Amino acid sequence: MSFKELKLIDPLLKAIHKEGYETPTPIQSQAIPVVLSGRDLLGCAQTGTGKSAAFILPILQQLNSLPNKEKAVKALVLAPTRELAIQINESIATYGQLLPLKHQVVYGGVNINTQISGLKKGIDILVATPGRLLDLVGQRVLTLRAVSHFVLDEADRMLDMGFIHDIKKVVALLPIKRQTLFFSATMPPEITKLANTLLKNPVRVEVTPVSSTAEKVTQVVYAVDKANKPKLLLHLLKSEVRDHVLVFTRTKHGADRLVKFLAKQGVQAAAIHGNKSQNARQNALQAFKSGQLKVLIATDIAARGIDVEELKFVINFDLPNEPETYVHRIGRTGRAGASGKALSFCDLEERPYLQSINNLTNQAIPVINEHPFPATDKFVAVPLPKRPLQNKSEKASTNKNRKKRRFRPASAQKGNRIG
Repeated sequence: MSFKELKLIDPLLKAIHKEGYETPTPIQSQAIPVVLSGRDLLGCAQTGTGKSAAFILPILQQLNSLPNKEKAVKALVLAPTRELAIQINESIATYGQLLPLKHQVVYGGVNINTQISGLKKGIDILVATPGRLLDLVGQRVLTLRAVSHFVLDEADRMLDMGFIHDIKKVVALLPIKRQTLFFSATMPPEITKLANTLLKNPVRVEVTPVSSTAEKVTQVVYAVDKANKPKLLLHLLKSEVRDHVLVFTRTKHGADRLVKFLAKQGVQAAAIHGNKSQNARQNALQAFKSGQLKVLIATDIAARGIDVEELKFVINFDLPNEPETYVHRIGRTGRAGASGKALSFCDLEERPYLQSINNLTNQAIPVINEHPFPATDKFVAVPLPKRPLQNKSEKASTNKNRKKRRFRPASAQKGNRIG
């Protein structure tokens, strides 16, 4: 299936094509037609499945067809963290670049007056964290009376962070007549109860969680202090990593800083992230694919859609705080039957992330302490308890689900995927 078959308008298709994406992910191909039809949606999908575009694209299309009579928020996207909110807002800018719709992101921890100034100019789409949204409403600088589309993203994470009461306060401010899109990776009882109160006759869309790492990818973790990560990377680039390598950092600033460090050491590298122009990103990616550039440093958002044949190395300079992201990262190597290596750096603060990755993938990734820049506090991989044997009915159910399962991580499929 192509994006054109999803009946998206030309400005969206052109923006998608400009970003180099070709084929929708399973959550996108299932959710976009539902949203365009005006139905409420219950989406069970984890980070890394492309769920953001699954609601952004159809909402952009729907709002573009509405008469723009008032400068009031028409679509509200609620996210649990500022990082996710920023990411969603950046995606809206990317996919809606050819549309006249205005958008803004608001979150706590920064000057609220700057955000107020932007809101007073009038926007169509607002991405917000719960606390800051309620602050703005309380100051009477924002009204939600015209919201026709409401998206609650990562609802289970909202619950974990204690936002459930704030969500209920926000919902009470919304028009009763609206389209609601509800996304959650898991469905504990309280989340199910919340979904039942928000959604009207919803269509349920579900994709299988990413949990298995590429079989032919050799994975190791280097225990290292945070300050010594750049030195360890340089050491590996001059010793073990002889081929071109994709390096993941957590932040845009971290990616740029790493490029400068390597340049001083005589290693040519380039960074791709949201602050880079599209031409700069395409040029860097092309140089990397052609072999002219050995080191490409990327954030997770910018790395979506990267499809490099015969990539033998992936280095996690920073471990992701979402274990599913790790699976997607290392899935960019060891493809089509080829072997690959995933080398990860883990400092003291990142050890809980490593444990989450081990739990998700049901393995204990080997930890290397013996290298030129060992961590001050050494540690070893913790063996995981074996999963209990299933009874016959559970085993049969698992096998049945496995046969039905069609989703694979974007990195394991042919063609680029939009994130």
